Amino acid sequence: MFTRSRRNLAYWFALSMGGILVLFAGVSYYLSVEGQLQAFDQALYKKSKAIASGATIRLHRGQWQIEPEEAPWLGSDRLSRSSDLVYVRWYNAKGYLVRFIGLPAPIRLTAVPEFQTIAIAGSQGGEPSSQWLRQITLPLLQNQQLVGYLQVAEPLTPLRESLDRVRLYLALGVPVTLGIIGITGWFLGGIAMQPTRRAYDQLQRFTADASHELRAPLAAVLSNAQVGLMSPEDSAQQHLRLEKIVETAKSMSALISNLLFLSRREGALALESLKPVDLVALLRSLIHDQTAQATTQGLTFTSQLPEQAVTLNADPDLLKQAVTNLLSNAFKYTPSGGNVQLRLSTTSRHAIIQVEDNGIGIPAADLPHIFERFYRVDTARSRQTGGFGLGLAIAQQIITAHRGRITATSTVEKGSTFQIELPLKG
Repeated sequence: MFTRSRRNLAYWFALSMGGILVLFAGVSYYLSVEGQLQAFDQALYKKSKAIASGATIRLHRGQWQIEPEEAPWLGSDRLSRSSDLVYVRWYNAKGYLVRFIGLPAPIRLTAVPEFQTIAIAGSQGGEPSSQWLRQITLPLLQNQQLVGYLQVAEPLTPLRESLDRVRLYLALGVPVTLGIIGITGWFLGGIAMQPTRRAYDQLQRFTADASHELRAPLAAVLSNAQVGLMSPEDSAQQHLRLEKIVETAKSMSALISNLLFLSRREGALALESLKPVDLVALLRSLIHDQTAQATTQGLTFTSQLPEQAVTLNADPDLLKQAVTNLLSNAFKYTPSGGNVQLRLSTTSRHAIIQVEDNGIGIPAADLPHIFERFYRVDTARSRQTGGFGLGLAIAQQIITAHRGRITATSTVEKGSTFQIELPLKG
């Protein structure tokens, strides 16, 4: 699925960028043709004006006559080798040929006074070929009166050679660039699909783990209910089975609540939903609630809190749940007789909450994964303690929603320290 999606992304990227490239190449070639042709026409026009200015025009027997001047770069009957012109022709006011140099000229002028591109037949290497010329026909005026025409032609060979090079560059460059665009699209498609792939893989793992976690308690409820429906037992046994069903149902309810929390609490909390919270007062109330559990498990639970208030913008219920999850985790994995400590300190910009224990610790290989959903360092031991592997994931999501950070350090058989950093109220 992801390979097909990546291929489609690369295809559409290459198609769109390729279309833009082809359009750009076409426009560039058109502008190049227009620009070079305009420069060519301007040069030809200047040459034609120079030839026209050298002609002598005089009135003879009531008619204007044109007497072309022998320019040093024009021969008497043909153009010199140093000239780029193919022919020069003079016509009188009625359009009849007066004189020409270069290629033979028609007796009657047929072209209109403008630039024209024409082809003349010729041969090259014994094979018939055509030569393309750029021709200009200028009207000659004397005292605002038309006295004749000057027609000059120059080969388009330099211009055509230049445009051939442009076409060659485009013919080679466009396919190569399209190939590079395709490769780039495939690479960018892979990068773009990575978050989707990770989200899809995470969703698959999340669904599989959730299904697995729900299957076990459902099986327990079903088995106890089925036994209860069999032959009557004494009331004590029946009461015990009902208690197991209730306990399992509560466990399933807690799991579902945690899953719903994780699915609904994505992203940072809106600033308007936060309110000023005294972190010292919040932790003191939490210590009062958790001391009984620590005493029941034979643990020593101590705290270090500053005397002055530490104020920040937060959701107090969510923040309390995050710290409770860390304390519950410490209580679960600290043997009887161990110590758990809750500390609060501040820096210039952050409030720092630390939960430290001297329990069993976390192996270095597992430490980077402990905040992942359903992750357990020791599956058998976690099942005995009743955990689903969601407490730390929920704590991390709450702290991240408060624009904070949660980290952990641990040494096996020596204990763990979880640290929360939260921005102080500005």
